[in-house]
Amino acid sequence: MNAKSKLTVIGLVIGAAIASGSVMAQTAPANNDVPGHPRVNEVNNRLQNQQNRVDNGLKNGTMSQAQAQRDDQHDENIARRESADEARHGGHLTKQEQRNLNRSENGNSRRIYKQKH
Repeated sequence: MNAKSKLTVIGLVIGAAIASGSVMAQTAPANNDVPGHPRVNEVNNRLQNQQNRVDNGLKNGTMSQAQAQRDDQHDENIARRESADEARHGGHLTKQEQRNLNRSENGNSRRIYKQKH
């Protein structure tokens, strides 16, 4: 994944935190979890895991740059949807929103797997 894509996803996550009013004066935990937001943390951790898989695919040559960019766009779309959902509910995700985001992440995960194998 290129640096621009990483910055875009990071910017979306930061924007969601600001929009939801959940930005705290203290530093975030080392694993980037947002305290008190387990559904948000699960979605964010899955997005990060998929980004790492794409990065590894680029590094070891099992994925082309075009494939990585397409996967990055899917992840960015999921992050935008997550941000919008959080903004509607004060920084939280409902169970249904989490299910919908997980379904999208599952599809992207399968695409990543198929591209790398």
